[in-house]
Amino acid sequence: MNPAVESAAARRVSHQELAPVTVCQVVHALDFGGAEVLARQFALEGRLSQRSVFACLDGAGAMAAELRAAGCVVQPLERRAGVDLRCAWRLARFCRRQNVRLVHAHQYAPFLYTALARRMGWRGAILFHEHGRDWPDYRRWKRVWANRLLLRPADRIVAVGAGVRQALIDHEGLPPSRIRVIYNGVEPAHYDPARPQREAVRAELGIGPEELAVFQVARLDRLKDHATALETLDRLRERQPRLRLFLVGEGEERRNIRRQMTELRLDDRVRLLGARGDVPRLLQAADLFLLTSMTEGIPLTLLEAMASGLACVATCVGGVAEVIVPGETGLLARSGDPADIAGQLDRLSSDPALRQQMGRAGRQRIQQRFAAAQMHASYRQVYREMLAS
Repeated sequence: MNPAVESAAARRVSHQELAPVTVCQVVHALDFGGAEVLARQFALEGRLSQRSVFACLDGAGAMAAELRAAGCVVQPLERRAGVDLRCAWRLARFCRRQNVRLVHAHQYAPFLYTALARRMGWRGAILFHEHGRDWPDYRRWKRVWANRLLLRPADRIVAVGAGVRQALIDHEGLPPSRIRVIYNGVEPAHYDPARPQREAVRAELGIGPEELAVFQVARLDRLKDHATALETLDRLRERQPRLRLFLVGEGEERRNIRRQMTELRLDDRVRLLGARGDVPRLLQAADLFLLTSMTEGIPLTLLEAMASGLACVATCVGGVAEVIVPGETGLLARSGDPADIAGQLDRLSSDPALRQQMGRAGRQRIQQRFAAAQMHASYRQVYREMLAS
């Protein structure tokens, strides 16, 4: 070989060995949802060994400025209604320009558009990460056939819990052997069960010393069923007059929630706090945590509440029962049943000792089973397998 050519080839190999691999996190938008918060964590956690870029099918979202300041490229793709092939083409072009070798696609639409982008000229492997399911969930035959055509041997599929994994088998027609469960995790050190800022945060929110503050942290979406949460509070009006409900999150259901609050005369007992980036601090003001969802994967907000030492009442949907041990770390209730949820909330509201006991047990469970370190180590291993193949 010509010495000059050999030297140039050696420099290229050396550069490839030293340059960090580029991973693209594909999301709907970088707003404060569970999937998006995890995408941000994966990028920031792995920045010593990989370069992270973001592609957002829709708008950039609330977390985009923070990630750009951290050195990440964030590209909104402005998807149109329906199957937007131009959006897939823009994604393919972005991945080629950024030299993306691996895409981490959070939920089904990002996976679909990434797989289409691969048919438009981008070459790389896809990690399809399913965070939760729609409701009602059912088998869609077009998607079953599309999945068979679009998945390749180097691709990987991760479900956040056993219930989500089973849904992918039953409703997406995906082979069980290809689906791995990796539980979501939070960093316990970021949540202080001693709650040193409790009084200061309660003062900011106008919570009296005798009042019981119930927090629900979830985007204002129909699947989170805030309507049932408000009906639950209405049922406890006389039995638990000290209860106040704080809703943390933003979304398209805000107007409907406001209207229902007025109809039930709950304006003085419910507060909408909007999207917040200081959830660990806010939870220090809480006495109880509530989750009334119709469907869930492994909800990060539930993990955050348990890491904060809070007793929880949650609907028994999706992976919630994989997190809460009933009667030990919290209480479960039927989805869409305000009477059942009210009964569980009433039990904990009336028993401070039980709340403390469940709060301690809940934090211990997070440390043992749902810690962020375990989650990140598992995803690093998946990345290594994909890149090696």
